[in-house]
Amino acid sequence: MTLFTPEPTVASRDPHARRRRAGWIALAVAMLLLLAMALWPSNYLVQQPGPVANTIGTTTVDKKEVPVIEINGAETFDTEGALDLLTVQILGDRERPANWLSVAAAWFDPSRTVVPIDSVYAPGMTSGQREEQNKQLMVSSQQDAVAAALLHLGYSVPAKLRITTIQEGSPADGPLVIGDEVIAINGEAMSDLEAVRAAVKNNAGTEPLSIDVIRDGEPLTVSATPVKVSEPGGATRYMLGIGTGEVFEFPFDVKIHLEDIGGPSAGMMFALGIIDKLTPGNLNGGKNIAGTGTITSAGTVGAIGGVRQKLFAAKDAGAEYFLAPESNCDEVIGHIPGDLQVFAVKTLDDSLAVLQAVRDGGDMTGLPTCSADASGK
Repeated sequence: MTLFTPEPTVASRDPHARRRRAGWIALAVAMLLLLAMALWPSNYLVQQPGPVANTIGTTTVDKKEVPVIEINGAETFDTEGALDLLTVQILGDRERPANWLSVAAAWFDPSRTVVPIDSVYAPGMTSGQREEQNKQLMVSSQQDAVAAALLHLGYSVPAKLRITTIQEGSPADGPLVIGDEVIAINGEAMSDLEAVRAAVKNNAGTEPLSIDVIRDGEPLTVSATPVKVSEPGGATRYMLGIGTGEVFEFPFDVKIHLEDIGGPSAGMMFALGIIDKLTPGNLNGGKNIAGTGTITSAGTVGAIGGVRQKLFAAKDAGAEYFLAPESNCDEVIGHIPGDLQVFAVKTLDDSLAVLQAVRDGGDMTGLPTCSADASGK
């Protein structure tokens, strides 16, 4: 019997060829893993810096350049510099979460944050419902901002308390309708939602509440009995099932033109922009100032989400100073990019004090900043 020994292949004779083949295999595996990460959805969303808008600048609506804040019926003045509002862009939504490749990349980017879906979307809430909610919050925020600005400037701004939402199946569902103007409960005048909540709490479901409203211009008295409901953790409370909002009567027309931006976090910057347009000189000294925060008609500045992303957006937009709600200071500390100067504010007056110091070139060392003391940590 004759034995034949096969000739060695090029790869078996050449160790470099074996290494090259192993390298190509490793590369192919890595590419497949990257492709899988790019396609496979996670349970997370990615927050990153979004568009920036100058409240005293212009924007494009229907291919026309218009002021972000348009005021008719009152004298306005020229402005300079910027009072930037900031936004957060979210990658992914309830139906299409961020893929794992985006999540992995965000972990190594200080301007982005990975968050669970349920921290952005309430249980059962769809993307469409959240978008509609944010639109309504933006409308309310704009109205509160106009009221805060005009009240600060000394204008009379009468307000009415109207029902904006009614929970289906609640005691209010039927006796009350959306749009009702709430005048009084059990003879006590109602000025805001907190007063309504206090009346419901004091009643404790013992008897029907007598609710005076104006509906379609006509006075009407209806009755509804609050019911006890359970909350997470075992706590209970009494509930009527309505949401209310203030509807203001402004002395002149103030319109805010911004498309594709929702939520309440631009309220403070809207108020500052309105004040700047209605007063001579430059409120900001012609500098580029950015900020964020909700606002009430009384001028109280509230916390917002996505502070880290907004800090980076402000820096990228060229802002030198940043106005942050004091209640967000714990998220600001350790995340300030570059030499951006961040000031902590609780009210509209606090914000105006910072702008005055910037405008006048005064000493800013005494102004509150986001330090460990300010954050409560």
